Amino acid sequence: MNSVVIDGVTYRPEAKSSEVRIVILQRGWVVVGRWSRDGDMCSLEQAAVIRTWGTTKGLGELVGGPTSLTKLDPAGHVEFHILTVVATLDADEDAWAIHLR
Repeated sequence: MNSVVIDGVTYRPEAKSSEVRIVILQRGWVVVGRWSRDGDMCSLEQAAVIRTWGTTKGLGELVGGPTSLTKLDPAGHVEFHILTVVATLDADEDAWAIHLR
């Protein structure tokens, strides 16, 4: 991670591990979970692969939580390099909380 030194004190950005994100990865993988990043490596805890979106308005519709037709496959811990990320969507933590266990 990048850091900055001010008056002899080193400051580093701190990843929020409880932030829920939908992550689009290379090769068509779409996963959701609690995001964290450490340098070039990213991970999702309590993750699920979104096998079927079940939406009528595209992937963005899932930001507010899964629909009744969304199919999730529990994945636990998923780790990936930042260069494999195509895009991320910040998701509603409360709407996803019950689905991420």
